[in-house]
Amino acid sequence: MSDSLLADAGTRLQAAMKHVSISEDAIARLKHPKMSLSVSIPVRMDDGSLTMVQGYRVRYDDTRGPGKGGVRYHPNVSLDEVQSLAFWMTFKCAVLNLPFGGAKGGVTVNPKGLSKLELERLSRGYIDAIADFIGPDVDILAPDVYTNAMIMGWMMDQYSIIRRQISPAVVTGKPITMGGSVGRDGATATGAYFVIESMAPKLDLIPQYTTIAIQGFGKAGAVLAELLAKAGYKVVAISDSQGGIYAKKGLDIPSIRQYKMSSQSLQAVYCQDTVCNIVEHEQLTNAELLALDVDILIPAALENQITHENVNDVRARYIFEVANGPITSEADKVLDSKGILVFPDILVNAGGVTVSYFEWVQNRSGLYWKMAKVNENLKQKMVEESQHIWSIYKELAVSLRTAAYVHALNRLGEALNAKGTRDYYVNGRIPGMNSR
Repeated sequence: MSDSLLADAGTRLQAAMKHVSISEDAIARLKHPKMSLSVSIPVRMDDGSLTMVQGYRVRYDDTRGPGKGGVRYHPNVSLDEVQSLAFWMTFKCAVLNLPFGGAKGGVTVNPKGLSKLELERLSRGYIDAIADFIGPDVDILAPDVYTNAMIMGWMMDQYSIIRRQISPAVVTGKPITMGGSVGRDGATATGAYFVIESMAPKLDLIPQYTTIAIQGFGKAGAVLAELLAKAGYKVVAISDSQGGIYAKKGLDIPSIRQYKMSSQSLQAVYCQDTVCNIVEHEQLTNAELLALDVDILIPAALENQITHENVNDVRARYIFEVANGPITSEADKVLDSKGILVFPDILVNAGGVTVSYFEWVQNRSGLYWKMAKVNENLKQKMVEESQHIWSIYKELAVSLRTAAYVHALNRLGEALNAKGTRDYYVNGRIPGMNSR
């Protein structure tokens, strides 16, 4: 691993390695991505000009099954970032015991500067470039930052055109009319909500007395804010890329979501039908939101939001990571020394990939589930794995992040060892299996 975001992600393994018994072969494999693809995508703009856009797809590990991971459109996308996200996906799928490996994709572009036609050309061009790298049994795509169901539909359609057969299982997060699953849009938020609810009794948190700040009011953050508010939690602060709002008494999240959809801005409002009235609140920056004295802080934006530069400002009692990698490894150590419990991303935000797995299963079987079944199965998965990780945390007296990596490493190690190790070839033993 280089000195990079990927290297920082890899340091999380070091603490977990002390508590697992896996082969040197498995460790060596997990240090490097299996495949990394970099492509140049020609996009015909509406004015007739041609623009070249950089795209990536990384399959970090596929020992436990085909690669699985989203595609993000963002100006800061880089190969290093995509490799790091694929690394996290590898462990996320193992934590949730899904039959997938970890993958991720991205395009270095500002999607807000593209027309809908340009966005479609870009999306189809991306699939043209990586079609030989993906497939329902090889590597499965999904939505991520600034991609959505419509974009996933274009991608699935383009892959089907290339293969000359309808291939819904190559992409998850599609429109329901194209084989998507109910519940996928809000799955990341719903999964995070189930984790918080299952952990609340262990943390002695009573909803109406629990204050919450959420950085990121997008696809995951906004839905999670509404779920928590509906359950009685006091969401006192939210923010988007432009800044945030704070109200000590709590915010009316449904009204704020309604207002933002119509105005594209955040205001503390109370809405009746289509009429929204601004109520008393404070404006604050994203940095100020991260420093609020609240019970729960939820980073739900991008990676590297809490670093060595601002970690000492954090005053929350608990952090639930809904974004991927919002806390650096260096900041992790400081939070741990301050007694702030961090529930890691590879557990908390795994609802999205879990319902993506449900969608893939439905595509393969041709049988489609109702919302009640999706949520029931999602809750069972999130709660079950949360309890496992909590038990490891208590038993080993390690951080919750280390506990999650221990849990994932045990599953990954078993799968990697099953393919053969030095110990097997030299001594005839398969690690983890008793001789008879």
